Amino acid sequence: MDTIASLFSFITTPVSWVIVQFHTVYGTIFGPDTGWAWGLSIVSLVILIRICLIPLFVKQIKATRAMQTLQPEMKKIQERYKNDKQRQSEEMMKLYKESGTNPLSSCLPILAQSPFFFALYHVLNGIATGKTIGVIDDQLLASARKAHIVGAPLAAKFMDGTDKVAALGATLTDVRVVTAVMIILMSASQFYTQRQLMTKNVDTTVKTPFMQQQKMLMYVFPVMFAIFGINFPVGVLVYWLTTNVWTMGQQMYVIHNNPTPGSKAQAAYLERLFKHVTHHGMTRNRREKAIVKAIVVKGRDRNEFERKFIHGLNKTGLAAQADGSVVKSDSAAVAQAGAEDGTTTATATAPRRQQPKRQTKAQRQSGGTKSAGEETESPSLTKSDEPADAPAAGSKKAASKPGNGTRSKAQSGQRKGPQRPKSPSKK
Repeated sequence: MDTIASLFSFITTPVSWVIVQFHTVYGTIFGPDTGWAWGLSIVSLVILIRICLIPLFVKQIKATRAMQTLQPEMKKIQERYKNDKQRQSEEMMKLYKESGTNPLSSCLPILAQSPFFFALYHVLNGIATGKTIGVIDDQLLASARKAHIVGAPLAAKFMDGTDKVAALGATLTDVRVVTAVMIILMSASQFYTQRQLMTKNVDTTVKTPFMQQQKMLMYVFPVMFAIFGINFPVGVLVYWLTTNVWTMGQQMYVIHNNPTPGSKAQAAYLERLFKHVTHHGMTRNRREKAIVKAIVVKGRDRNEFERKFIHGLNKTGLAAQADGSVVKSDSAAVAQAGAEDGTTTATATAPRRQQPKRQTKAQRQSGGTKSAGEETESPSLTKSDEPADAPAAGSKKAASKPGNGTRSKAQSGQRKGPQRPKSPSKK
């Protein structure tokens, strides 16, 4: 670790200068030789570095989502050229170039933060060995060696012996208890950050090898932190625990406000957005408009949660527009939204056509009853020879006339036209 840290000695002076500046501020409040002054200086260094790395973090999110989107295509390329590794690599690079993605973009924050981490380790190791480094002179070195964080010296390690810990003015028990607690918190925060990324912010509709890799890293990273943590000074543990907590909070903010499409986090976000939009009758800010606009533009490519969101707006009498706004809609707008989404929302509001009841054989033969919704008497197409006041009931002649409310013989099942005479029976 000392050899690796020495490779980043070129950045040791800027890191030590930042720590000294923060120490000057906190030293006037808590005292220059206290662990609060030096510990908060390290925490402030982390916050300053992470603020500067926010643009890289945004690129990391975009790159990660782009890689998730490309996983099905990558799998097809691997299966198609599984016996030709060179052609497989060429097709992969071509896919990255066409989509504008870079696999290394997801590692940018970690790579950019590594020099500061090793530079801080180099500074704290110099304090532990009693060597001035960077802008830390003899006076600041003596002050830093006196600083204790919850009873553990700033430069003490879990694997240090009793004599070295005693030279820093502490006991071995205090050092190991403090470092063990910090290592556990550091590993737990890393595990929780990776777990919420896998369980909440991953598209559950696509099963790719990328998800399996992330799941493996969820268990590997905490173990790695625990192994390397026993060789980190207390000041470096403070640095790494702070950056893990920052990453966890940053990840929670992204999952809550800008979730991955198709994930459980998106379902929860669209549910909250639906309540806000239906309550106010409009989208309230640019972020909400951008989300609604992206959903409308997708059209038939919307996922299950996005279709549910659009249908919910339609049911409440609202329609999402192409510019991301939400307006009150009429039946035509609802029908258009349903047609664009590939559903028949317009037919759901139309009244159902009633089918006539099926008549029994006796009813068809007698012609005395009709199905519900039909008139009892139908107008005749031919002029009747009978007077209007002729009796209809019990008259055989009236029953054979059309248009009198009864059915003719032809309608009751008998054939029209001349009938073939029956052949005489043979005796």
